[in-house]
Amino acid sequence: MDQLTMLKLAIAGSRYGRGDVRLARRARELGPTAFSDVLDSLSRADLDHVSAEADALCERGISATLLGSNEYPPSLGEIRNAPPTLFYMGPAELLSAPGIGVCGSRNATEEGLNAAEACGEVAARQGLAVISGYARGVDMATHVSALAAGGTTVIVLPEGITRFRVKRGALADVWDAERALVVSQFAPTRPWSAGAAMTRNAVIIGLSLALVVVEASEKGGTLAAGTTALDLNRRVITLEFARTPPGNSVLLRRGAIPVSNRADLSDRLAQVVSNPGGNQLLIT
Repeated sequence: MDQLTMLKLAIAGSRYGRGDVRLARRARELGPTAFSDVLDSLSRADLDHVSAEADALCERGISATLLGSNEYPPSLGEIRNAPPTLFYMGPAELLSAPGIGVCGSRNATEEGLNAAEACGEVAARQGLAVISGYARGVDMATHVSALAAGGTTVIVLPEGITRFRVKRGALADVWDAERALVVSQFAPTRPWSAGAAMTRNAVIIGLSLALVVVEASEKGGTLAAGTTALDLNRRVITLEFARTPPGNSVLLRRGAIPVSNRADLSDRLAQVVSNPGGNQLLIT
């Protein structure tokens, strides 16, 4: 299937698919036919709008992939809440490249930011892409450190892909479009929302061989991401500090793997690289 057609199907699904859960269920049953059915049901005016939007996205170098298609990332497709559509911009091979997810507080401490930078550097040296959510704090620190170390990164947006901009400052200084993939599961022009920020955690988890939790509060998105990953039996590595954050402690009690220094993290990620198909029970 050519990319322009894929974009039309993805736009139709994201805008007119009557809900991601329903569309994802049909996509697992029917493959791309589920999206063709949505497209075929549109009025002439809506179809023209979809076609114009697909042309505009294609001109910007934006592509799409569909749940149930051969191009959809297999590790993401395995989880129960995989999104029906993914829009992306950048090197497509990073969709299926080995990588680790990194999550943490937007209001990270200096110790947390230093740890996040170490995560990006260690992952890059292990040949792992760093997958994170493009928020300030831990997310941004890991994106920047991975690129600065010569590695690759995957940015999972909490909004539509047309809203993406390279943020000024440290990221702009190291930005390399050939080593960064931008991904969104949402309709291309959808604005940011807190709900979308929570929802996109499933994509970070699904694309990752393991999830590294840097700093988690006693409630909020980081703790929810770690809990979800554990519930899915995905590998979760949680950092320990002199004063371990409350959310980290919760995850450690639930069975997350503790890491307290750079060498330990490097060893744990080496295990992930050597056993990419493993689960939480195989990383102890």
